[in-house]
Amino acid sequence: MPLPELKHIAGMAMLALLAACPAAQAQTPAAPRPVKVLVISMFGPEAKPWIEQLHLDQEIAVPGLSPDYPAVHCNADGVCQMTTGMGHANAAASTMALLWSRQFDLTRAYVLIAGIAGIDPAKGTLGTAAWARYLVDFGIQHEIDAREMPPGWAGGYLGIGAKDPAGKPPLNYRTEVFQLNEDLLQAALALSRDARLADGEAAAAYRARYPEAPANQPPKVVQCDTLAGDTYWHGALIGKRAKEWVALLTDGKGDYCTTQQEDNATFEALRRGEEAGLVDTRRVAVLRTASNFDRPHPGQTAVESLQARSGGFPIAIANLAAAGAPFVQAVVKDWAAWQAGVPAAVQLSRP
Repeated sequence: MPLPELKHIAGMAMLALLAACPAAQAQTPAAPRPVKVLVISMFGPEAKPWIEQLHLDQEIAVPGLSPDYPAVHCNADGVCQMTTGMGHANAAASTMALLWSRQFDLTRAYVLIAGIAGIDPAKGTLGTAAWARYLVDFGIQHEIDAREMPPGWAGGYLGIGAKDPAGKPPLNYRTEVFQLNEDLLQAALALSRDARLADGEAAAAYRARYPEAPANQPPKVVQCDTLAGDTYWHGALIGKRAKEWVALLTDGKGDYCTTQQEDNATFEALRRGEEAGLVDTRRVAVLRTASNFDRPHPGQTAVESLQARSGGFPIAIANLAAAGAPFVQAVVKDWAAWQAGVPAAVQLSRP
């Protein structure tokens, strides 16, 4: 067979082989999946009620998510849920991985960060659902062991760059405090104010040991602010610093009530995504439900309080969806009104 004809046959065979090999074909990237609401959980028990109640039966693997929670769960209505893993590092890394995967169109999505927390008994009780206006980081401070603190100090904490414990630091990290969109906060409160929150006999018996309201009352939906830090602290004295720290960093406007680990890290990741045009932080809401008190009841030590089985965990888990689902469902049901921004009709006047 002449050489030119052999070359022609070989070339045709190669083309046929390439056409049969999917990896060799030019592939058009799939369009990002539109999302109306993204729920961000921190660990498995927080995610479970959302997945079950909202029928999030579609799993989408995302490279870079926590190996414990490697997939995003979605439904056909435009609701998705991701689980970051606990703590600052997991929260930031997982959120960034989701954003830069570009598998989801989050440009108009409402983001609900929803997790359990400790609570100040002066602000709530076991099962309380608290929507935040301010996110404050408790970890960005100097700390001196209280046994070595200077005379006149009330505790061992000092803001980085501050001259004394009562001085406001210069906030050079730019992640120490965030204020959420007031219109969205008021909308979330309006939609959840009549939610039927779960309660339990064990929680009721435990909270009765606290002599004053609201600690000894049934849970309800409230607005108060949340404090993040990877150190799982406990006790009345650190609690006092927590309250003062939130007031200091918010110029007296913030009202400390819940303590958790992740929210400032998650929000900062979202803020960087916003700078890249991937998400809108004006559409971020934060809900924390109380699984435990952050300090002891009278006659109890801080260690005993830390290790107590209060009965708050199961009702806090249940109340994430009880308080948060009305907001999620409202967005999905009336997406035509919500996609352009928070509808004025569901806003409450600021207290």
